Amino acid sequence: MRFVCCVFGLLLVAGIPVHAGDAQRGREILGRENCLTCHNIHGEGGTLAPDLGRRTTQRYTPALLASVMWNHAPAMWGAMAAKSITPPHLNIKDSDDLFAYFLSIRYFDHPGEAERGKQIFDQKNCSECHSLKEPSAGPGKPVSQWTVFGDPVLLVSEMWNHSGQMAKAFAEHKRRWVKLSGQDISDLTVYLQHLPGAPTTTVNLYLPDPAIGKDLFEGVCRRCHQGSLRLDNRLENKTLTDVAADMWDHAPRMVTAPTVGSEEMRKIVAYVWLNQFLTTMGSPARGEKVFTAKHCASCHMDPSSGAPKLARGEQTYTPITMISVLWTHGPAMREKMREKGFSWPNLSPDDIDGLVAYLSAKP
Repeated sequence: MRFVCCVFGLLLVAGIPVHAGDAQRGREILGRENCLTCHNIHGEGGTLAPDLGRRTTQRYTPALLASVMWNHAPAMWGAMAAKSITPPHLNIKDSDDLFAYFLSIRYFDHPGEAERGKQIFDQKNCSECHSLKEPSAGPGKPVSQWTVFGDPVLLVSEMWNHSGQMAKAFAEHKRRWVKLSGQDISDLTVYLQHLPGAPTTTVNLYLPDPAIGKDLFEGVCRRCHQGSLRLDNRLENKTLTDVAADMWDHAPRMVTAPTVGSEEMRKIVAYVWLNQFLTTMGSPARGEKVFTAKHCASCHMDPSSGAPKLARGEQTYTPITMISVLWTHGPAMREKMREKGFSWPNLSPDDIDGLVAYLSAKP
């Protein structure tokens, strides 16, 4: 399976401008900056450092990427020096593109298992309606005709539009609604993708500028999703497979489930999900403690240190900013810290989010 993610547009996330990246360019940056001399992507590249394509069960966010890079940087610089490799120089656009690429190969945050998927397909009675091959033995479209695996947004759309018909079929057969989790959908997807004769799937995760989905959301969804049912921040920790599962499970509770075209769904998902997925919800109080405890203030609040002053609220900071700073100024920062007797600080994703919130807020 090949994963390609192209996410374009200028986002406004909690008032912070975020330039979503181009994953294809992110993949090219790994080669350009010699990252694959040591690292590899699913076996392609070096063997001295971890596989960058390995999936993680942690929620993959810009703060997590910044944290991993930040904590690993001294070891990477040492390995590069030993091989006479010039450290990467990444601007903010480069950093955005790298995150988009890493997100594209991890968009299933729940690694799926084909055996579990087979059990779900049988135990939840999917096989009663959907044959694996043509001709169909049930009323539903055979799996061999499904085209949703290549696009997670199309999966969300099909799950939603199919739910009304399924609810009617369940009622006619006096069956209870089958609930699915994000993990269930990941397992089902892996199982169905690896059936004999299944074509190689190219996963194309494309989301437009979220702003263009606002009017669609207001017209289709807002009449229900208001007050205590507002979706603000309720999708923050969810992957697209989680969203697909939630929409499926939610369908029987709706009086009518409006049909939404795939491109309309793409705009709605961009507006509702992408903003929340990229939102930095850090604690400024935590960020202030980190800024002091990790000795950031010792240089960045001391004009004589030569480090740029980080005045709060004078510019916008994001986790992506910190990735760019790391690869642009990191080696010099490390030398300054050594001169002052400070060790390189380890930063958790929460530390990163806290620093961003603290530095971006006006005092």
